[in-house]
Amino acid sequence: MRVGVITFPGSLDDRDAMRAIRLAGAEPVALWHGTHDLMGVDAIVLPGGFSYGDYLRCGAIAANSPIMAEVIDAANSGMPVLGICNGFQILVETHLLPGGLVRNDHGDFIRRDQRLRVESTDSAWTSGFEPGQEITIPLKNGEGGFIADEETLDRLEGEGLIAFRYLDVNPNGSLRDIAGLRNERGNVVGLMPHPEHAVEPGFGPDTPAAMRSGIDGLTFFTSILTATLASA
Repeated sequence: MRVGVITFPGSLDDRDAMRAIRLAGAEPVALWHGTHDLMGVDAIVLPGGFSYGDYLRCGAIAANSPIMAEVIDAANSGMPVLGICNGFQILVETHLLPGGLVRNDHGDFIRRDQRLRVESTDSAWTSGFEPGQEITIPLKNGEGGFIADEETLDRLEGEGLIAFRYLDVNPNGSLRDIAGLRNERGNVVGLMPHPEHAVEPGFGPDTPAAMRSGIDGLTFFTSILTATLASA
């Protein structure tokens, strides 16, 4: 299986995402924002970072990159797409996921090992988890507060489209503690925390819960591998 990772100007976690894909047993493929070529990949990761320096709005300029026209078409055709942090912001800006992401309510950049609850396993990127499972994933963002109108929030709740919720601490003021979403089809997932930083023992969160479960972030990447092979 080939999983593409798109590099935008200002991406900084693209190499980490490629390493996570490799550790999961798939082949990472480097993709460039300025082309229209997805190079025949089976899935796509939009990595974290500060695309275009976060000017205008986080992810807004990257959402109009040439390659994103192909990503939108591919996602609408069912290709699995994962957006991590800045990638989540890009997915929201392209309307592949609803809502918006704004400055943290406390006004500061935050970095912490964040506990999450898995709310939905009905997606290509979360199928390896158990419903209600609690995981620990590193978080680092300055504009991670999820917002949406009440009607949209109620729809997300009612249709089971909230993929992850913050536990213990809401680090950025996200409404209803939302940390990540999936689309109706289950092929597009976005979240603010960084699973690619929790894929190797000793190099991620060292909390007892994380050590018991091993490497919580790796499940994102093994899930897509298993889901794709199962549908082949």
